[in-house]
Amino acid sequence: MTKKIPVPAKKVVAKVVPVVAKPTAVKAPVPATTPATPTQPAPAVVEPEKVDMSKPSIKDAIAKGKALLKEGKTKADVAVVIFEALKAEEKDVVIAAFVQGAGLTEKGSVTYWYNCRRKAKKTVVAQS
Repeated sequence: MTKKIPVPAKKVVAKVVPVVAKPTAVKAPVPATTPATPTQPAPAVVEPEKVDMSKPSIKDAIAKGKALLKEGKTKADVAVVIFEALKAEEKDVVIAAFVQGAGLTEKGSVTYWYNCRRKAKKTVVAQS
């Protein structure tokens, strides 16, 4: 067995290091109430324009689109078929047909309309 020899403890001298507080962001005081400034009245909710979908050509295009979706075609393929059927119609009519016939959203149908229109223009230029 080994015998431990007691060693006198050294005096520990603590170094005094100044503690510096971390800078914090000073936020401006928020007023309790916001002053109401009458600028302009809130805009009224604008309802989308109702499109007459009762024309037989529009109904046929929507029916073709729904049938193609059931067959498993993509929304892009369906949109092209609907666009070809409704070329002569206005933009709003074609977009409404995309929503009903291809299952697209309002914003998505606008994108598909632009793409179909661009594709149609390219084919016309290529055929010329």
